[in-house]
Amino acid sequence: MTDQEKNEEQQQHDTASDFDFLQEKIKERPINKKKLIKRTIITAMMAVLFGLLACLSFLLLEPVLNNWLYPEEEPEVVTFPEEQKEMLPEDMLTEGGATQSGQEESVTTGTEKSTQQASQDETDIVPDEPDDTPPADEPDEEEGAFALRPYQSQYEELYKAYGEIASSMVTVTALHSDVDWFNNTYQSEGTTAGVVIANNNKELLILSKKAPLDTAESIRITFCNGANADAAIKKYDVATNLAVLAVDLKYVTGTTLDRVTVATLGSSASSGIIGTPVIAVGNLFGYNDNVCYGIVTSKGNNVGLPDNEYKLITTDIYASENPSGILVNLNGEVIGILENSYNNADTKNLLSAIGITELKGMITKLSNDEDIPYLGIYTQDITTQARTEMGLPQGAYIYAIDMDSPAMTIGIQRGDIIVGVGDQEIYNASDYMNALRNAAIERNLKIVVRRADVNSYKELIFTVQPILRN
Repeated sequence: MTDQEKNEEQQQHDTASDFDFLQEKIKERPINKKKLIKRTIITAMMAVLFGLLACLSFLLLEPVLNNWLYPEEEPEVVTFPEEQKEMLPEDMLTEGGATQSGQEESVTTGTEKSTQQASQDETDIVPDEPDDTPPADEPDEEEGAFALRPYQSQYEELYKAYGEIASSMVTVTALHSDVDWFNNTYQSEGTTAGVVIANNNKELLILSKKAPLDTAESIRITFCNGANADAAIKKYDVATNLAVLAVDLKYVTGTTLDRVTVATLGSSASSGIIGTPVIAVGNLFGYNDNVCYGIVTSKGNNVGLPDNEYKLITTDIYASENPSGILVNLNGEVIGILENSYNNADTKNLLSAIGITELKGMITKLSNDEDIPYLGIYTQDITTQARTEMGLPQGAYIYAIDMDSPAMTIGIQRGDIIVGVGDQEIYNASDYMNALRNAAIERNLKIVVRRADVNSYKELIFTVQPILRN
């Protein structure tokens, strides 16, 4: 190594040793976790507090700003005219007397004034100038009221007819006990409308629907004067769902008997009832004591039931789908029992009734504690045209038979024509219904039918026992 190289190395060594004091080791500052957590919590709390203050400010200021930007108008005060007090008859007489006195006073005063005016005219007579102005047509305020009075009078007459039949109406309440979720016994009620149809000097007989009474433990009758009495089902008809209830007269007070009237059963057979006014009374809208007025729209619809055929009367009266009560003509006579179950789907709320004419025989038997015989045969009349064109014999045509009915069991078939029941000849469906109605339960009954053969009709004789339908 040369001297020059040694000198350079010595200089570098001396230079490095001169800066040894400047060399130090840098260490990372330790993290204080407690302070970090504390600052994080404080920051979160401040954020929550700021959010709450912002929400509170918005809630408080929003109505003020909204009313300022979109002011609401104050609603107008709603007022209704006060009703004038109805003037009593005695007040009318008093006012009439005062008016009459006033008129007399006016007449007297007018006479005096006329005398004074006449004396003045004698001294100074001035001819009157003709008045060419035509008299003004002043509107008569009572003209509209007079025009509506006949209309009001008609409804007053309808209400009078309703008042005559209202005393025959009763409310039939079915009482039965039920148990709630906590085994507590309570008494529930179901009501339907009924009508008093007879007084046999022992009982008051009431016609009503039977379905609401099926589960009744007891039946309560409420009369027109509010008096109550217990009743029992005397007899009922399954096909029509009608029952006759009996109220023992010993449970009816004399005051109630004086108020209650027996309804008169009229006639629904006349074709002239179409378009005539009728009154519906009973439970029409789900609650009691309803009355509606309307007209009969049709009566030719048939309701085919086992061993019976009834006529359905339709009206333009709106009611519930399951009303109960009666249909009455203007003479206060019952012409139908309300029944909407046979209505078409598009007229289910228009009031209908089964004609009373076809029901009278059945009601008579039920009222006399007699059962309704059942064979299960559906019949209809054979028209003159059908007999002429198709060569059908005259009788009651069977278009349907109930399954497992007495008629089907003995071999009577659909398409047979009934020509005899017992000793009575049958010419139409009505003859068959009347003959069967007079038959006895579980007693042999001869039924003569004609059944289509190859080229003619052969006669068959069956012996059947009518039963009580349950």
